[in-house]
Amino acid sequence: MRDIFKVVKKIRLSEKATLLGETNNSYVFEVDRKANKLEIKNAVEKLFDTSVVSVRTCNYSGKKKRERRADFGRTSHWKKAVVRLKDGETIELI
Repeated sequence: MRDIFKVVKKIRLSEKATLLGETNNSYVFEVDRKANKLEIKNAVEKLFDTSVVSVRTCNYSGKKKRERRADFGRTSHWKKAVVRLKDGETIELI
């Protein structure tokens, strides 16, 4: 098993993420690209002392920058995890 602090990198706060938190009791995290759903579930349960019902993941590729030149760069690739908690449980974000 990986270190739980390396699996969950940060929580993603956006309009969609806060709407998911209010309606579905789901929270959005940016996680390690090599982490699987079981590692994400265990890390969130241990870090925030909650019960996780489901985990959905999605890989995002980095965007190209300075594409018109031959030496274009790219932002880093990342992985998003949407974690749904058991009813009645929350994560204090602030």
